[in-house]
Amino acid sequence: MRNYKIAVIPGDGIGKEVVPVTMDVLNHAAECFQDAAFTFTEFPWGCDYYLEHGKMMDDDGIEQLEEFDAILLGAVGDPERVPDHISLWGLLIKIRRSMEQSLNIRPAKFFKGLASPLADPRDFDIMVVRENSEGEYSEAGGRIHRGQDELAIQNAVFTRKASERAIRYGYQLAGERKGKLTSATKSNGIVHSMPFWDEIFKEVSQEFPNVEATQQHIDALAAFMVSKPHEFDVIVASNLFGDILTDLGGAIMGSIGIAPAANLNTNGDHPSMFEPVHGSAPDIYGQGIANPLGQIWTAKMMLDHLGEFKMGESILDAIESTTAAGIKTQDIGGDSSTVEVAREVCDRIKFKE
Repeated sequence: MRNYKIAVIPGDGIGKEVVPVTMDVLNHAAECFQDAAFTFTEFPWGCDYYLEHGKMMDDDGIEQLEEFDAILLGAVGDPERVPDHISLWGLLIKIRRSMEQSLNIRPAKFFKGLASPLADPRDFDIMVVRENSEGEYSEAGGRIHRGQDELAIQNAVFTRKASERAIRYGYQLAGERKGKLTSATKSNGIVHSMPFWDEIFKEVSQEFPNVEATQQHIDALAAFMVSKPHEFDVIVASNLFGDILTDLGGAIMGSIGIAPAANLNTNGDHPSMFEPVHGSAPDIYGQGIANPLGQIWTAKMMLDHLGEFKMGESILDAIESTTAAGIKTQDIGGDSSTVEVAREVCDRIKFKE
């Protein structure tokens, strides 16, 4: 039997509610399949930990996490008590950067029983590959002077290595899916980094002659994701563009609360981390109404990464079966609790040969 060691960081707010029920779902799925098991180790890191210890995680936290096969994260942030730049850079971004989690993968698909704001969503199923280590979110830049002469410079940093890594992963993923890859660009307005990105996209295309490759300017692409999302398969984008498009993906699904994400280390030197897109929502924490589906879908992505595809597929099927049956939390039009939704997902998991 395969036994996976999973580091669990519930974090802040509703992370403390949706992570425990997701662990229950994973354990139930393991019981159904009987060929894999999970050993969970929880870490109390987050804003509460910061207020007690003056830091978001242990000094040797990264070293501790290296011992695991994957990291399951809930949510980070409690801005009323800890500024976001401290909480995010002290935990989430620290883990991403220290563990070279250079790609962020986020799906968006039409779910039965979930009311998309689109009039005709037509069963869209999109996977966005977001470069996760540099680009527009680099730390290069600064501020000088004060008053009317004050100046702020934020430098976007695009390296061939990171851009090519994201783009090649996009081609590979498209080849495993419907064979269509779209690159998000803005080379008609951003005169250095985006033409560089476009050149690499074209170069890598030579390795994947069976993938239909196109590029779209980000403003048009955002519009097309609303007007005709069913035409897209895999989208590859820089850090900022990917961030925006994936939130848009959550919106057209009907709720960002169900959207998952994977932060992947592609060289196998460090564990990858899996987290839902939704925030910590401290305003509803403790009420038992948090939507657990984003965290559960995130666990499905973790299973795919570990090679447990059939178990992951069974969980995704159970999620969609649950929403189709109308068993949902109030944020997506239901009246079920966090625990009730998670239990229903468990009950609908079926063994797949």
